[in-house]
Amino acid sequence: MTMVAKRVLLFQIAATLLLPSAVAAAASNTTAAMSKPGCPNKCGEVDIPYPFGIGTNCSMEGFDITCTEFPKPFLSETNIEINSISLVDHELTVRTYMSKWCYARPSHANTPVDYSFLFSTNTSVDDPFLFSATRNKFTVVGCSTLAYIGGENDDTDSYSSGCISICRDERSISEGPSCDGLGCCQTSIPTELRTFSTRFDFNFDKGNVESFSPCSYAFLADQDWFQFDKSKLTDDFGKKNYDRAPAVLDWAIRSPASCPEAEALPGTYACRGGNTTCLNSTNGDGYRCMCSEGYTGNPYLEGGCQDIDECQLPLLYPCFGVCTNKPGGYDCTCPPGTLGNATQYNCTDIPSKFPAPARLAVGFRATIVALGTLISCVIVRTPKSNHKREREIFFGKNGGFKLYEEILSKRVGSVQIFTEEELQRATDNFDDKRVIDCGGYGMVYRGILDDHRVVAIKKSKKVDERRKDEFVDEIIVLSNIHHRHVVRLLGCCVELDVPMLVYEYVSNGSLFEVLHPDHHASHLPLQARLTIAEQAAEALAYLHSATTWSITHGNVKPHNILLDDDLSAKVSDFGESNLVPVDEEEFIAFVQGNFGVVLLELITGKKAIYADAAGEKRSLTTSFLVMMKEQRLRDILDGKMVEEGGEQLLGEVAAIAKECVSVKGEERPSMKEVAEHLHCLRRFRLQPKEENYRGEIEMAIVEERRRDTETDNSTYHALNMNAGR
Repeated sequence: MTMVAKRVLLFQIAATLLLPSAVAAAASNTTAAMSKPGCPNKCGEVDIPYPFGIGTNCSMEGFDITCTEFPKPFLSETNIEINSISLVDHELTVRTYMSKWCYARPSHANTPVDYSFLFSTNTSVDDPFLFSATRNKFTVVGCSTLAYIGGENDDTDSYSSGCISICRDERSISEGPSCDGLGCCQTSIPTELRTFSTRFDFNFDKGNVESFSPCSYAFLADQDWFQFDKSKLTDDFGKKNYDRAPAVLDWAIRSPASCPEAEALPGTYACRGGNTTCLNSTNGDGYRCMCSEGYTGNPYLEGGCQDIDECQLPLLYPCFGVCTNKPGGYDCTCPPGTLGNATQYNCTDIPSKFPAPARLAVGFRATIVALGTLISCVIVRTPKSNHKREREIFFGKNGGFKLYEEILSKRVGSVQIFTEEELQRATDNFDDKRVIDCGGYGMVYRGILDDHRVVAIKKSKKVDERRKDEFVDEIIVLSNIHHRHVVRLLGCCVELDVPMLVYEYVSNGSLFEVLHPDHHASHLPLQARLTIAEQAAEALAYLHSATTWSITHGNVKPHNILLDDDLSAKVSDFGESNLVPVDEEEFIAFVQGNFGVVLLELITGKKAIYADAAGEKRSLTTSFLVMMKEQRLRDILDGKMVEEGGEQLLGEVAAIAKECVSVKGEERPSMKEVAEHLHCLRRFRLQPKEENYRGEIEMAIVEERRRDTETDNSTYHALNMNAGR
């Protein structure tokens, strides 16, 4: 959430919870103006802010809402019920249908009954709504259940992905709240998804699970809504929720496709009445409007963004002196005769220790002393002044002013611009004891910021002058990357010759350090290795498809896959990354090849360049391909990994690695396909060894179904959510 959004949210909380009447007075000019004048501002308990509206001329095109007699709000001409509308986050929470598969009652034949649905907001490219890829997950609940989600987006004709949950008896069901594949499975959805349908695979043998798992469910829902427990395996789960689940839609003004294009068309520009800021949509084309810092209200209405009187909200905007409101902000100063920082603590009186005549004499002498001191400081501080001027020059050369403009225009995510002094304090002046990584590129320091956050500060030795102009553009893209398995960029310092980057700190070092420790063999179990590989593949797949520009990591290796306390992977180090158009497949194929080498290191325990028994240096990729050709794969596999997972499972991983390192880039699988395959393998890894053969058959079914993009209409009932259009 941006700083502006946080301010608005805090303001709204204060307006509803705080006691002083001044808060209500400060909010009165904004809350009443959220809907279009003369139009209903609520339907039941749901607020209806413009551009949404109920009735003729009360909404923008595509945002009209029907309020039923109950009263409940629905997207117009559909039966999509709305739970809430957020003007700050530009999100819409709706109720979607669950697909359900239950065994028939005892009086009927023991056959499954399936209810699957097609859910759609609209198929128009300009339709405001897209399912949020960051807030929603496709979830499958049930024992020994395989289900699929399919849909359409702007870039491909169709999208399908399977999710499989395995449990052969009641003891094997997961006890925790997470969906780990034992009774419950979750998977991500793509960006720009407008419609979806779900269906079960009737050919998947459920086994004898009816007594403890009589029903299976498949649904798309807000990932924060669902927590798994054994009670979800019964029919009561669906009944309690009326076979519905809350899902989150991202909404935006879809045409024009970006802020610059929209601002060039003032007649149709949706950000109205001044004091507004335009932000490009983070999911699909389009833009969103926000009130500028210091203002609150509805940016889609004329005059909808009103100045916040910060002086009436001391809990949100502290001032311990004289508070003066001004447009977009406030001044807080100490009264005459006092001094201090009035925004942080109380002002204190200036001491008067002497009678008036004595103070005059002391003042005269003090003036003479101060003048002499000033002259000395000018002489002594000339180098410091030169350094300050030098920092200003670097700030401009490195795009600092452009970066500030982008932050103000909200194109940049929550990125902070740090000063050199702040990073010096954080690292004890870049003390060698704070170094956590080093190489030809420079140093990475562990730092502690003034607000006590622990961070990793990357200080490069040199900068490519040819890429300085691209630096800010890359910051813009990287600042908007939010994925649990990608190290987050927190900020940068641009007032030095070589800009420094500040990242979140990941506590457990790199995969390389864990995989190849000095003086002893790695104790990283196979299950953890497969999990790390899957998570890294998910992160790379996200980077390839997160924006209109694909982010290709140019240096995928164990050194750049970091591990947190739970051994979860976080892909790091974009120093050699490239921003390339999404159709530049040769760049993406390069990444797949690098990732294939990482897979080889995981299953062999050897480095990319390793020493053989004779001490000769060998290429791991070359040795692997030779042994695969000669059917001697076991000779290069890590013996402990073979003991843990069996040669068959390691062979499956090796097959994925072989495809990734294929000489022909077009033969390499996408990172999304790699992540899905690793996900399935890891789930089967949880099965007892005697079920390995059954696992192989089931994997073949999953792979076949995943590649099949045709929908068998005879296996599900389609409910068109656009009835009447």
